[in-house]
Amino acid sequence: MKKYLIYGILVLTALGCNSEKKSGAYEEAEQKSVAKLSDTSVAEKIVKTADMRFRVKDVQGTKEKLGSILKVEGGAITEFNTHSMIRQNEKVKYSADSLLELIAYRVEGLVVARIPSEKLDDFTNEVAKMAVFIDDQSLKQDDLSLNYLSNQLKNKNKAEAVTQLNNSVSGKKVSVAERSLVLKDELVDNKVNNLLTDRNVRYSTITLNFYQDNTIKKMIVVNDNLSDYRPDFFKRFWLSFENGWSVFKEFILILANLWALILVAIAGYFVFRHYRRKKLIA
Repeated sequence: MKKYLIYGILVLTALGCNSEKKSGAYEEAEQKSVAKLSDTSVAEKIVKTADMRFRVKDVQGTKEKLGSILKVEGGAITEFNTHSMIRQNEKVKYSADSLLELIAYRVEGLVVARIPSEKLDDFTNEVAKMAVFIDDQSLKQDDLSLNYLSNQLKNKNKAEAVTQLNNSVSGKKVSVAERSLVLKDELVDNKVNNLLTDRNVRYSTITLNFYQDNTIKKMIVVNDNLSDYRPDFFKRFWLSFENGWSVFKEFILILANLWALILVAIAGYFVFRHYRRKKLIA
């Protein structure tokens, strides 16, 4: 009995030692993983974006100045747009066949530009000097350092997984190829995202909305009111008289065409009158 008891104690002791070894191995692996992450350097990835809205004296001139400054600073205009908003429009008579058109309008411009991030502050200062006054101005900084690091680590893991799948001989080849293709696509997406982040870190995006004060435009245009082209009163009176004479002559011609009917009517009238007299005498 004592012999079996001793054997049981020895077995339990051996199991406990194995468990401690496994636990120690897991802890060691976890510590190595944490140490590996802590040793990974986090590169600073700050993406800057800026917005400005301001009033200028001349929209087109401001656009040209902005283009010149960006060219010197190593930037470029990626989008440009101008828009004229008509505030009021009126036409007044200028002569018999022309009108004076008065247009009150406001010109607005939009410029979206990319500029090296280290020169963004200097560029915004130059823009502020061109403004009559600034309506609003903002600057935003997004820290994408951890996202960038996450993509890098995921890319490394996916590359190792693709290598293991390609070297694997177990399972169906089609299934392995599909899983490998999915991992490769994700690897490409992460690399592209990191490249985009690098570009946005190097070059900041600034959106500029600017406008000028209302402008009055004067133009001589053709009078499109047809009633203004009618002749004056005396001319129209004489034309009406001539037209009446023409109508009278046409009426005479109509009567001439009906002479036979008129003659029959006259003859009938005299016959009726003759018989009426006879009846009265009788």
